[in-house]
Amino acid sequence: MKFFIDTANLDQIEEAQQLGVLDGVTTNPSLMAKEGITGKNNIMKHYVDICTIVDGDVSAEVVATEFNGMVKEGEELADLHEQIVVKVPMIKDGVKALKYFSDKGIRTNCTLVFSPGQAILAAKAGANYVSPFIGRLDDVSTDGLNLISEIRHIYDNYGFETEILAASIRHTMHVIDCAKIGADVMTGPLSAILGLLKHPLTDIGLEKFLADYKKGNS
Repeated sequence: MKFFIDTANLDQIEEAQQLGVLDGVTTNPSLMAKEGITGKNNIMKHYVDICTIVDGDVSAEVVATEFNGMVKEGEELADLHEQIVVKVPMIKDGVKALKYFSDKGIRTNCTLVFSPGQAILAAKAGANYVSPFIGRLDDVSTDGLNLISEIRHIYDNYGFETEILAASIRHTMHVIDCAKIGADVMTGPLSAILGLLKHPLTDIGLEKFLADYKKGNS
């Protein structure tokens, strides 16, 4: 399973990169705004800054909602850096744009996916990644993990090469559960990744080892 971090915060991206397990980054306009990054030129520069930190894919989202606008923005984003993956929303013109980008060799991430049917359309249009938002489904009392399972089953049935990118990860158990059911990628906050480090028995064991060492060397 690939680990992406879902943020525009350069310090958090750097910390995840230094941990040695980071495979990529996902961002969106909301995350950019949260970091105070506004204006097209500043946003474009920030994407490049992210690419200089990480070795893997960096999803950069279009804000247009009609085909021509998405194509124009997507091509500009793809030209920024070879690591850029163009993030396109799951709407009618978005599916058209996915096909256009696929034919042009521009890699894509289809975002805001909430059903197996949407995931099928994204795969058929040639998306490299499909992003089901499991946390947001959980928020409305729907089983987000079940959606991952359904998409995994469908993609395996037909040999779709689109990678399932579990998005809207909220906590560490989301990461574990997505790994169990076969998500190709997870993207979430730094806390969800660092949470995998934690276990009380590890802390207790380390404390005992250190105490025994001090006894033997006092």
